[in-house]
Amino acid sequence: MPASVRREDMTRLKRRVKDISRRMGANLVGIASVERWEQYKMTEEDFYPQNIWEWSKRVIVLGVQIFLPMLETTPSVVYSELYNTTNRLLDDIAYKTANFLNQNGFRAFFFPRDCYGDISVLVKKPEAAFSQVIAGYFAGLGTIGANHTLLTPEYGPRVRLVSVITDAALKPDPMIKKDICIRCGRCISNCPQSCFTARDDRVAAEMDKHRCAAYHEKLKREYRYPCGLCTAVCPVGEDRQIYGASSISEKGIGHVQSFGSKISVGEYSYIHL
Repeated sequence: MPASVRREDMTRLKRRVKDISRRMGANLVGIASVERWEQYKMTEEDFYPQNIWEWSKRVIVLGVQIFLPMLETTPSVVYSELYNTTNRLLDDIAYKTANFLNQNGFRAFFFPRDCYGDISVLVKKPEAAFSQVIAGYFAGLGTIGANHTLLTPEYGPRVRLVSVITDAALKPDPMIKKDICIRCGRCISNCPQSCFTARDDRVAAEMDKHRCAAYHEKLKREYRYPCGLCTAVCPVGEDRQIYGASSISEKGIGHVQSFGSKISVGEYSYIHL
């Protein structure tokens, strides 16, 4: 199928891409035009997908839910397993989505959800070659919150993302214009390393990315990586309607964190809602 197919064929192709991705486990699927990177200028030009892959036209962003009962035990082996499982699932969905487009005559590949060799690398250079959060915002899945994560109506920031970059000119999805973040400050006050400083002039807080990465490096040595407290405490998202303000007791958090990782007595991390 050539890249210059008729509009009705592209409409059908978009529907198939979304249906296939959801059947494989994606909870969220959105499509962004690469022109949005240039239009909104939220990152340097070197990070625009069209400046890295000149043939790229669309970015298909796929998201899977992070389960609150597991996330709220963080930092723990329980959350580590959830994090690793969502990564494997995302890569699998993205690979098969890109493969479907390739088999239909389009160029497509997936950019891995994290894509760094080790967390120690991020301590020295805390940035990635491609931002899944910005891509999710441009694809209409949510808006960017105070803690620099993508906030979605369905799951708040409790969603993991991966992107498929393609030359298939699928119709872009509309962006969400109104900020979802309610600026409650819970992500800022609950950060165990005080990495965030609130700003009056914008939603996103100032973030010490080096300090955040260094803390994650410590957690990895203790086998309870990553942290994620700033996503666990966020009150935004329909998933909160299911689980309420908290899905686990403080005693339960201490119990779960006591097993499976190198943790000393008194090092338990609690969330404050």
